[in-house]
Amino acid sequence: MVFLPCSEATLLMEKRNAENISSKEDWKLSLHLKICKWCRAYKEKLEILDDILKRKLSQEKNIEINDAEIQSFKEKVIKNLDI
Repeated sequence: MVFLPCSEATLLMEKRNAENISSKEDWKLSLHLKICKWCRAYKEKLEILDDILKRKLSQEKNIEINDAEIQSFKEKVIKNLDI
């Protein structure tokens, strides 16, 4: 099967953040992302969250995300999902 269901696409995005994925998996994910606006939105949210966490880790040993960052993240997710 060439086209991935969204559930598999999101798992591959998570896997890609944690480790390398195969070239076949990457190709299937790229194809899915070109077609699926919901998974593109999910990918953007992952990138935002990953960026926030990396900045926090580089600044402090103790990870503390303030309420304003959490609220901002929630608002961006809702806005991009058109809820």
